[in-house]
Amino acid sequence: MLLKHALPAVLALALSATPATALEQNCRFIREKPDREACYKRQEEELAAMRKPAPATDEGKTLETLRRMRQDDDAVYRSISNICRGC
Repeated sequence: MLLKHALPAVLALALSATPATALEQNCRFIREKPDREACYKRQEEELAAMRKPAPATDEGKTLETLRRMRQDDDAVYRSISNICRGC
């Protein structure tokens, strides 16, 4: 009975291995040293590309968006303050 519950957990864990781990294992089994080193180098480049930060947004555009949001918020606050709460 324990085996029925443990088997799906083990399978889920095995399938959740990261692609980087899969790449590393593939490179490890290449026998020729130059080919293996080339594989590791390609792997490093792919990982570096995945880790590269997102491009910076235009700061002026962000400030303009924040200013516009603030104006919208002020308009909503003004309209809420005009609602009669004691009627």
